[in-house]
Amino acid sequence: MAALEWSDALALDLPLMDETHEEFVELLARVEHADDAQLLARWLELIVHTEQHFGMEDQWMASTRFASGNCHSMQHKVVLQVMREGAARAGQGESQVLRMMAGELALWFPQHAQSMDAALALHLRRVGFDAATGVVNAPEALPQGLVHGCGSASCSPSAQPVPA
Repeated sequence: MAALEWSDALALDLPLMDETHEEFVELLARVEHADDAQLLARWLELIVHTEQHFGMEDQWMASTRFASGNCHSMQHKVVLQVMREGAARAGQGESQVLRMMAGELALWFPQHAQSMDAALALHLRRVGFDAATGVVNAPEALPQGLVHGCGSASCSPSAQPVPA
């Protein structure tokens, strides 16, 4: 059994985001179940998916006035950097580091999804964002200024809550 399995607790009622998250969970499980010969290849598949996954969310934030330096985007950058460093170490023969990292990702992801991604999904629904087309159907609902933090009032002391 994988350390992380898809469940309704991870669903955020934003179909494209949910599909992408479910794929992340599946790819992470492939890493966890890979034998030593397949481990790095599975990890690299996870990195490619995660680059696209985070890039899509970062684009959604940019399109709907989340600040480019917000903590959500910053966390994406840091996680990807660590994943790439793990791949480099595995390429030098330290493949067991990937097994440890996979376990850590399985712990990190639900918290990220249920906090930062949940705040983003709520924001996107409020502004009528169509993830498939990139169209904001309720531009009047866009925040007047950039949303800093993760979009949650509790993200940081300077976070601006997403307007109701």
